[in-house]
Amino acid sequence: MRDLANHVIPRGFRFAAAKAGLKASGRPDFAVVVADAPASAAAAFTSNRVVAAPILVDKEHLTATGGRVRVAAINAGNANCAVGEPGLRAARATCAAAAQVFGCRPEEVFPSSTGVIGVPLPVEKLIAVLPGLAADLGSGSRHFLDAAHAILTTDTAVKTAFARVHLAGRDGAAREVRIAAFGKGSGMIHPQLVPHATMLVYILTDAAISPADLDGYLRPAIEVSFNRISVDGDTSTNDTVLLLASGASGVSIGHGDQAFAAALTQVCTSLARQVVADGEGISHVVELCIGGAANDADALRVARAIAHSPLVKTAWAGCDPNWGRLAAAIGYSGAQIDPNRIDIRFGELPICRDGGRAAEFDEAAAHSYVSRREFSVAIDLHQGPGSCVFWTTDLTHDYIRINADYST
Repeated sequence: MRDLANHVIPRGFRFAAAKAGLKASGRPDFAVVVADAPASAAAAFTSNRVVAAPILVDKEHLTATGGRVRVAAINAGNANCAVGEPGLRAARATCAAAAQVFGCRPEEVFPSSTGVIGVPLPVEKLIAVLPGLAADLGSGSRHFLDAAHAILTTDTAVKTAFARVHLAGRDGAAREVRIAAFGKGSGMIHPQLVPHATMLVYILTDAAISPADLDGYLRPAIEVSFNRISVDGDTSTNDTVLLLASGASGVSIGHGDQAFAAALTQVCTSLARQVVADGEGISHVVELCIGGAANDADALRVARAIAHSPLVKTAWAGCDPNWGRLAAAIGYSGAQIDPNRIDIRFGELPICRDGGRAAEFDEAAAHSYVSRREFSVAIDLHQGPGSCVFWTTDLTHDYIRINADYST
């Protein structure tokens, strides 16, 4: 990973991480991404109506700057949420201090937080380590990965993704555009990001793209990646995806560039699947392939009903091929269905046909298949052209243990 990162980290950005003392473990818990010049920015945030203070500040700052960011300042170990006005003061104090250290306007700082909700953020700890972060800034893979590690909470693995695409530069010659991203997320994962434990994602590119066009690329990429995952069905108060474009590659991109859009979607999908694969306490990752729905919205309704069903998820935890629970979830999903036309497969194994047990259903084979770490479930509703792909997990005793002990 380090060798790969050396070649694809976008130009125009530097990174650093530090131990501010927010995590009880004593591990690094504060990271910054610093653009060499104000970068174009597009962001999407949680749809939860209880919103962390940094998100409120981020929206203010993106409006004030017309979508420009110099510094992303990310702390782990405290969500800075549900603490009232002191939370806003803490977020703004972080921005003011970062602006002084990194030589920019406070409005050009984009704060993020993740961790325990309802505990005041000891902002003085963040401010104290900012000078050290500035001294440690670097653009290499080590600095990038240090930042990726520092934002983790209950995650067990760092999450990064990279892509390269060759496009015509300002002089007409083909030039390399780089995309790199890092993120965190393990529990409290059902992001539901809209234009208006937490998943935080930071995507960087060295293409030159206006904030408006950048937003036009980010929305569809999010829709088929981060909005298609769920670990536990809980939508966090802090979910954030930030996309920054430095322009340092010398390649200007307008709207509708299919090669860039495909590379961005690839990066977002990779990170989204890594979040699911690192779900708290999970033992199975499940890909739901819903087809034949009346429309795409109905396909998504079915996927979410299945992904959020405790009965389905606990059956998966026990490697139980109990397809009746899938049928029940489809029935209450709110999607248009005909119960007598539902087909279900586990991988290539026929399970349900025309709403009933398939004649060739093999329980032993089905059990063996859903015992795998990763498996797929395909459902055809025979109602229309709607479809979606969705990634989710099982629900285990370990998930309960992790979350029962989280704040203590």
